[in-house]
Amino acid sequence: MNLTSPRRSTPNDDDTTAPVELPHVLVTVAADGTVTATVDGTLFASPDVSAWTRATFGPLMDAITKDRTIAVRVEVRESDGSVFTDILRTRKPRRAAAPSETPVPETRRSRHARRVPRLAEVTGHGFVPGEDVAVATIVSHTDATGTGEARTLVDLDDLPDGTHEVILFGRISGTLAVRRLT
Repeated sequence: MNLTSPRRSTPNDDDTTAPVELPHVLVTVAADGTVTATVDGTLFASPDVSAWTRATFGPLMDAITKDRTIAVRVEVRESDGSVFTDILRTRKPRRAAAPSETPVPETRRSRHARRVPRLAEVTGHGFVPGEDVAVATIVSHTDATGTGEARTLVDLDDLPDGTHEVILFGRISGTLAVRRLT
């Protein structure tokens, strides 16, 4: 039978490990939804003139934790007296993928993905707001804006040789806009 009690550490022990202390964030929510935050008792002011609000709680935490590179203990005190406490941990750092030592042979698809497109903008008016607008030589579709305007970007390399006009066709309104590419 063991009559000795478990060993307890005392401040005089030669233990070199220090306790972990997280920054303490205190967030106080007012009845109107504005928020004040302190970090270890120091006010954490908004970077712009406006005050922190419930809607800016995420950006507030990002600013305090420096985009989650610092772990913090967060205490939120609501205006009704309720209190919530949590620990926001750091994100695991992402490692960059090591470049491959063996070169990959270039393919037609990789050359196509690497090229810079030559674009032409085509606009037309008189469409029904939100309607589907066909782009002919039908290379794509676009939608009309809330004001009835349609806009598309045409990659000139996708057009057959000799094509010099683009048609925007409103599928509901029947509106046609023919534009010459120059």
